[in-house]
Amino acid sequence: MTIERPWLAQYPAGVPADIDVDEFPSIPAVLEQSIRQFGDRPAFSSMGKVLTYAEVDALSRRFAAYLLGELKLKKGDRVAIMMPNCLQYPIATFGILRAGLTVVNVNPMYTPRELRHQMVDSGASVILVLDNFAKTVQDVLADAQIRQVITTGLGDMLGFPKGAIVNFVLRNVKKMVPDFDIPSAVRFRAALDAGERHALPEVAITHDDIAFLQYTGGTTGVAKGAMLTHRNLVANMQQASAWIGTNVRLGEEVIVTALPLYHIFALTANGLVFMKYGAKNILITNPRDMPGFVKELKREPFTAITGVNTLFNGLLNTPGFDTIDFSKLHLTLGGGMAVQRAVAERWKKVTGVTLVEAYGLTETSPAACINPMNLADYNGAIGLPVPSTDVCVKDEDGRQLPAGEVGELCVKGPQVMKGYWNRPEETAAAIDGDGWLHTGDMAKMDDQGFFYIVDRKKDMILVSGFNVYPNEIEDVIAMMPGVLEVAAVGVPDERSGEAVKLVIVRKDPSLTAEQVKAHARENLTGYKQPRIVEFRDELPKTNVGKILRRALRDETA
Repeated sequence: MTIERPWLAQYPAGVPADIDVDEFPSIPAVLEQSIRQFGDRPAFSSMGKVLTYAEVDALSRRFAAYLLGELKLKKGDRVAIMMPNCLQYPIATFGILRAGLTVVNVNPMYTPRELRHQMVDSGASVILVLDNFAKTVQDVLADAQIRQVITTGLGDMLGFPKGAIVNFVLRNVKKMVPDFDIPSAVRFRAALDAGERHALPEVAITHDDIAFLQYTGGTTGVAKGAMLTHRNLVANMQQASAWIGTNVRLGEEVIVTALPLYHIFALTANGLVFMKYGAKNILITNPRDMPGFVKELKREPFTAITGVNTLFNGLLNTPGFDTIDFSKLHLTLGGGMAVQRAVAERWKKVTGVTLVEAYGLTETSPAACINPMNLADYNGAIGLPVPSTDVCVKDEDGRQLPAGEVGELCVKGPQVMKGYWNRPEETAAAIDGDGWLHTGDMAKMDDQGFFYIVDRKKDMILVSGFNVYPNEIEDVIAMMPGVLEVAAVGVPDERSGEAVKLVIVRKDPSLTAEQVKAHARENLTGYKQPRIVEFRDELPKTNVGKILRRALRDETA
């Protein structure tokens, strides 16, 4: 199928139509270039503590040497990371990748049920976990193949006495570290010390090696591991770099990283792309604490920030945000969920900088479309396809549709995943024989090549940028003896974009909404939990008995 590229005429000056995927053989190769160029410059900061690129180099080498020399892991083995944004995250991630191993990112808020599935499915043999979430790991050890647990406290890399004080307060004052007992666990600092006793061997890492198993939900309700290779991530780094390159200053950028690095958006955009430019990454551990977040933003002028609509909206509604020094800010990138016009316009008014919307998926590493960085105002589009990327709109028969017509958005490019881990049938359903990834999003293209999301083909619910799949929610709620039938749908929510609503037919008339919510809290992480619970005598269904979720959504609309 021949694809016309009307969007190329809209490319900003200096942005090429294609990128050189072969410039770097792997993510560590990009890191090593940055270390050579920016060794003495700050790379990551957290809670006032700064690591330079040279320090990240030394520490990640030690962690890689520990994994290979002490634990005897082999190339391709999976290592899980379960923590929020903190200095341990980049050290561990780059260490795992430099060792030729695969990172399995884990949401630290997962319940034991959710973590168990991901550990069993990925076959991860090692997990690094923040103390706050180690009890969850303890609960799944009997069912997983985990050989070694590595634990760490939030203050462990902050130096003395600050680190000790942070750990003491979290454990003894705020009571945020549940008791856990994993006798064989090793402390992260001890692992780094052990790594010093081993030489790091040369590991041949190729484009085809899997860098990340990045888990994403599915229409079946079972989370699938998207296999993102070094080629996928290097390509997306090169694509995003080409797109923003004329707007950034080497070694001078300061980017705010509030979205968790275990999420593909922050992982690539902040953790990798800006690393290539020698930026300082300010890691925000708890962005939900908006007053604390604003206080952190006042510490030093920043040049760039990424986030989801709810994050920007939260900041705009936090006292003191409008008094921050925005004089150096020149890049604000929104993704993960739709940016609302009201939020974008208010952001521009307060900061003087346009909130530029982008679009991507876990399966595209993630960037597929981005609006021009020099956009004067919010335009409602998800942007133009990034270099070396083809995007089209197809009908249900797979025919490409002309500009203005609505169909399924499809993407082809070097950033498209290798497939789903151990799921060839689902891979084949997502990526067709011609290499097109079918996104499940309904979209249209205008005459200039800008794309617009119209609706979602799937029943997926988008809560603050996180995918929530109804089948998973329904499976959990259906476990309750008092539930006869259940349907989960997304409903508009001013704060999170969408929220989960449950419609239930009771088997036990005494079942209450609070009981349902309590059960959900035990089995589902926060953003998946229902905000609304409604009871009915029956659910709308097709003539073959399939529950009509769309009918329930339409009622709400």
